[in-house]
Amino acid sequence: MTIALWFYDACIPINAINSPFFQKAIDQIASMGHGYKGPSYHSLRVNLLRNAKRYVKLVVDSFRNTWAEIGCTIMGDGWKDTRQRPLINFLIYCPKGISFIKSVDASDIVTSAENLCNLFAKIVEMVGSNNVVHLVTDNAKAAGSLLSERYLNICWSPCAAHCINLILKDIGDMNDVKAIVSLASTVTVFIYNHKFTLNWLRKTTGWKEIIRPGETRFVTTFLALKSLHDHKDSLQSLVTSDDYKKFLRIEKEKDVKQIILDEGFEITV
Repeated sequence: MTIALWFYDACIPINAINSPFFQKAIDQIASMGHGYKGPSYHSLRVNLLRNAKRYVKLVVDSFRNTWAEIGCTIMGDGWKDTRQRPLINFLIYCPKGISFIKSVDASDIVTSAENLCNLFAKIVEMVGSNNVVHLVTDNAKAAGSLLSERYLNICWSPCAAHCINLILKDIGDMNDVKAIVSLASTVTVFIYNHKFTLNWLRKTTGWKEIIRPGETRFVTTFLALKSLHDHKDSLQSLVTSDDYKKFLRIEKEKDVKQIILDEGFEITV
């Protein structure tokens, strides 16, 4: 209970308990015996933080031996921060593990293959050109080709997850898919905008929340359609129930009922 109260008082996310270091910390504290005093605020933010940095450096240095022995892959992960700046995180993969190398603001270079190639080359030199055998980026095919010409021992390939995401985006732009997604969105928005329907569904056996499409990851659109398909029986039971009949006062409720019971919508989803 003392540990639980500490979590609640400090607003520590509950999933922190899943950290591989949590039980290690508990075991270490227990081994110290009665009267052990925890680290001070100053120690955590200065001395212990400095020691942790040294520890991480030793881990990364141990990876470098593997890079030199069997080679490694540089992975570039592009994203945008809250100010919409294009950033690229560079990570190094080898069988021993993945390590973060550097984060770069690519605002001035993303539109030029030559500039991107020069950026990739700097990362390659940081790691060691003889240690790198592979470069993976979200796209930047032209820059990757230029780098392969500059370093004959390095091959470039696009990120598979990014390619799949773009494929799903193109599929989502098809008229038939847009139509079914629009109908699915109508149902989902209606369910979550009305307490009656949401409470009714939450009382059904085995109910799980409907997945709603995200703005950036196109795969969530198809996960949302799959989620609606999994909830098909519950949704049909809702719109055919006596409780829902009492709820039918405006056209929106009638439209949602028609969508859910439509055989074409059911088969497509």
